[in-house]
Amino acid sequence: MHVGLTYDLRSDYLAMGFSMEETAEFDKEDTIAGIETALKELGHETDRIGHAKALVKRLDAGDRWDIVFNICEGLEGVARESQVPALLDLYQIPYVFSDPLVLALTLHKGMTKRVVRDAGVPTSDFCVYESAEDLADLRFGAPFFVKPVAEGTGKGCSSKSIVRDRVGLEEACDDLVTRFRQPALIEPYLGGREFTVGITGTGRQAKVMGSMEIVLLSNAEKGVYSYSNKGNYEDRVVYHPGNATQDPVAGASEKVALDAWRALGCRDGGRVDIRCDDGQNPMFLEVNPLAGLNPKDSDLPILARMANVSYTELIRRIMASAVDRIK
Repeated sequence: MHVGLTYDLRSDYLAMGFSMEETAEFDKEDTIAGIETALKELGHETDRIGHAKALVKRLDAGDRWDIVFNICEGLEGVARESQVPALLDLYQIPYVFSDPLVLALTLHKGMTKRVVRDAGVPTSDFCVYESAEDLADLRFGAPFFVKPVAEGTGKGCSSKSIVRDRVGLEEACDDLVTRFRQPALIEPYLGGREFTVGITGTGRQAKVMGSMEIVLLSNAEKGVYSYSNKGNYEDRVVYHPGNATQDPVAGASEKVALDAWRALGCRDGGRVDIRCDDGQNPMFLEVNPLAGLNPKDSDLPILARMANVSYTELIRRIMASAVDRIK
């Protein structure tokens, strides 16, 4: 197949003057090279397109592809991840991963939790904060965990995200609203085990590929899989492969993740993050339907290796799901 590649290259945006934090979700050159190499090993012909504006130019020039392997995160707006799929839908060009509706929904963590909760998937209570007046809707007590409502890669998450009492909550939320120009999400701080679950496939054909438990070392930022801890995972974090057959909490976490994936309509491949409460009951945290695919550093390829799934095999499974959908 003739496969186009859409992506946001971090170095391009850094050259435009954007900060390291602003570009945290964007990809490195070795990610694009890794995907391209895997696709070629699978017998496909590849064509690097680039970001959404580059796609617009190529479409206007009349270029077309059998399918587009899309990992564009977008830059502006809560629905930014849906921009490339929407363009491809307009031109009736098939693509890998989720559609505009799913990508717009799942980037907004508050909206996502409403849908997941309605589907009966366990998730903690929450409050979307735009201003202090929203605290009137808060129906749970401290400690709290606060984060931007529409960011990934741990952006905005640090030890300051854990707020121990109601007094400091408004200030912590206002700081995030100002810094990220979007609402904040308030949840109860969950003190139990944390897992991330890799899934490939779509709908009833979706399957858990594997899971891993995230364990913070003594030198890590305490209590949170933060932006800083993720960026320094080799020194601060230990990943343990989940064993659903021998570990009931891991098994329950994988079930919650798969139920959420199907309820949200996610496609082809990605990750679901799970955190347990103090009683070790798994709770849906968030889903990443455009999970990082750096062959070395991204969570999905890491947990794939733990499950004895090579990087090329991971890409094959993702492509196979997309091709089956198109047929």
